Amino acid sequence: MTELLTAAQMRAIEQAAIESGQVTGLELMERAGQGVVEAVFEEWPALDRRRASPSRSPGYLGPDEEDPLRAVVLCGPGNNGGDGFVVARLLRELGWDLKVFLYGDPEKLPPDARKNFELWGSKGDVSIRRVDPPPLGDDYLQLPPDFDLIVDGLFGTGLTRPFQGIFSLLSIEPARNLIREHNVRVVAIDIPSGLCADSGRVLGNVIMADLTVTFHRRKVGHMIGDGPVGCGKVRTKSIGLECQDSAQAVQLVSEGNRSVTKGVRGHKYAHGHALILSGGAGKTGAARLAGRGALRIGAGLVTLGVPPSAQLEVAGQVTAIMLRRIENADGLAEVLQDERLNALCLGPGLGLRRARELVPVALAAGRATVLDADALSGFVEAPEALFELLHEDCVLTPHGGEFARLFPDIAEKLSAVPTKGPAYSKVDATREAAKRAGCVVLFKGPDTVIAAPDGRCSINSAHYERAAPWLATAGSGDVLAGFITGLLARGFEPMQAAETAAWLHVECARQFGPGLIAEDLPEQLPSVFKNLNIR
Repeated sequence: MTELLTAAQMRAIEQAAIESGQVTGLELMERAGQGVVEAVFEEWPALDRRRASPSRSPGYLGPDEEDPLRAVVLCGPGNNGGDGFVVARLLRELGWDLKVFLYGDPEKLPPDARKNFELWGSKGDVSIRRVDPPPLGDDYLQLPPDFDLIVDGLFGTGLTRPFQGIFSLLSIEPARNLIREHNVRVVAIDIPSGLCADSGRVLGNVIMADLTVTFHRRKVGHMIGDGPVGCGKVRTKSIGLECQDSAQAVQLVSEGNRSVTKGVRGHKYAHGHALILSGGAGKTGAARLAGRGALRIGAGLVTLGVPPSAQLEVAGQVTAIMLRRIENADGLAEVLQDERLNALCLGPGLGLRRARELVPVALAAGRATVLDADALSGFVEAPEALFELLHEDCVLTPHGGEFARLFPDIAEKLSAVPTKGPAYSKVDATREAAKRAGCVVLFKGPDTVIAAPDGRCSINSAHYERAAPWLATAGSGDVLAGFITGLLARGFEPMQAAETAAWLHVECARQFGPGLIAEDLPEQLPSVFKNLNIR
């Protein structure tokens, strides 16, 4: 598992290392600054004018490079500002021209940041600015007319209040126009100033970065909310801290913690039998998509339960998927007497009335159950009635609208404009929802969050190198429900099934690429499995 940290967790790890004598705060700050410079040169090699020849000084400029590169470094009143002074010093040693701003009182800087302020001040000028700005009409920021890089070392993960006044000037005109016109690159230290490190939500304003360099571990805010948009690219640099796993840390779903290998022995029933309930005539496509997904992901058998009006329609569309007539609650109860049906899926194309009739029967059977779409919307007038029926082997898969209807008070907190940090996050919301429902909740989106009632939580991110915007297509959620159901049929526990299915869902989309429609998703699984060396 890959941990994602909150700001408080990261501070605790750093403090523990300092108190143990493993490292000093100054050493951590120096390593962070070095990491930023390394990441900048890795991302934009044209900015690296160092020469390998030992006869040349570190800051040597070749004859064709007499005009030095220029950077503006914005340093805030905390340790993030101290990192900024280290970056400025290292760039100056490489021959860069620097214009450095400190927003705050040098006398009030934390000790390590103050030391790096003094180290820089012995070699270069610092423009000290008050935190309270003059009228916006004044040229307060005083950006030079021609420069190559902005280093945002204002607040980082320490932001606890809205980003306002002078601190937001880079988010408004004319500074933003200046950056665009000159193709200036913006690198943020740890997280763009104005972005909450715990929630990815914007506090007031944000300095949009092209590159964000964080340390030790990515933070939760890099992966959810507005984080992926505000951060540009994210690079993680080691600063020599030891790994300290936390039971309550949010996990990033990755290839390393997904396992879908089938045993080499056993017959089809050994891999489970999934039952997926369908709606009436003209409404069966969603259930068929879910059924195909369940079968492709490895369920031994998949049966579609359809009302009489849809039997001919479904029979003409399926082959390996089986068909069973289920007209009403009594019919479902009769079918569920077959205990080999060990995983159920209700919701895709089911219809609200049929959902309200069948969901209680399905949940009373105590089988592993996925509730999606209509199975959730059918209970929005009385969600408590649904929660009373749920059990620990259930997985709820709401999108944003369904989540808001099922958990209106939680959604209200999530949609409120944050006035302080850490802001209420999608992670907080999903954890709270899972605890209330008493089962796993998968809150869909490009930043899918999955939580269990015991507080375990993970994020399946379709951002950065895993971006798959073409997943926003009709029916993709139905396939995801089928993936989860198929894994439940195979014996996966609910949290693992939800995480694995969500990760494979994105991988299938990336495998196919633009032009994807929902029908394509299950058909990518064989190639994805082959690439993962799954036999």
